[in-house]
Amino acid sequence: MTTSSSDSSSKIAFIFPGQGSQSIGMMSDWGDYQSIVDNCFNEASEALGYDLKSIITDGPAEKLNNTEITQPAMLASGVASFRVWEQLNTPSANIYAGHSLGEYSALVCAGSLQYTDAIKLVAERGRLMQSAVAEGEGAMAAIIGLSDEDVIKACESVEEGIVSAVNFNSPGQVVIAGNKASVENAMDNCKQLGAKRTLPLPVSVPSHSALMQGAADLLHQQLLGISMKMPAFKVIHNQNAGQAGSVDEIRELLKLQLFQPVLWVDCVNNINQNGVDTLIEFGPGKVLTGLTRRINKAMTAHAVFNLESLEKTKQILSEK
Repeated sequence: MTTSSSDSSSKIAFIFPGQGSQSIGMMSDWGDYQSIVDNCFNEASEALGYDLKSIITDGPAEKLNNTEITQPAMLASGVASFRVWEQLNTPSANIYAGHSLGEYSALVCAGSLQYTDAIKLVAERGRLMQSAVAEGEGAMAAIIGLSDEDVIKACESVEEGIVSAVNFNSPGQVVIAGNKASVENAMDNCKQLGAKRTLPLPVSVPSHSALMQGAADLLHQQLLGISMKMPAFKVIHNQNAGQAGSVDEIRELLKLQLFQPVLWVDCVNNINQNGVDTLIEFGPGKVLTGLTRRINKAMTAHAVFNLESLEKTKQILSEK
């Protein structure tokens, strides 16, 4: 178990990435801790009824990138990284948060959701999202170098279909989503307003847009059937950048998260306002660590996704 003073705990928060950070072979370089990671994947495989680890290890990439497989794969990876950390004499944290799907990882690690329940839940979440919009009809795009207000204006100026700003990831980086043609029109509007870049994302599911509302209603039915409790630590939610006051509110926030924007900038700033100056990201990649630098200069972030990054983060924290 983790041990630390309450002082160090109060200055650290644990964060978890969502879809997009997955890759074939991830979570395979943990040295003596590999068995902890593999056990986590084995638990997930048993809950899902298929070999999740083999897909993560061997691919193909198209299969791993299928959203109903990506979601449990990312959750398992985040939880596995956290479990390794938890076994060591490392600092703990009083605040947890996750980006989009990562919110489920945060709830598991903060003691609100049982791990195998969450694995099955996010697999169903992926299926519901995939079936909500026909293949090729939805799209997402990243808008770089434009204010939040101008991105919102660019989307509101599109007269047909649905498109909106859905991920406020950092100042100057906003993701939009909706009907494919509407997203393309909004990208053109963003360019006219001075965006430095508009990048179509390699996904067909328009996450966090109004097109997901039907899936969100079905997801809420799933959430009602799963045992949850209030987390042992603060969890900052995407939809309101704040905490839930009850289990029912957690369920409602997870429902709303599916078709309303991810307020990640507000989440990080709220964490900072709670006295935190250091974020530790658990799971593959360093996406949230990179965003932190652009969101709040008063904060530092470190990613833990293999043995090398684990040892590096431990060393940095021991010197603080």
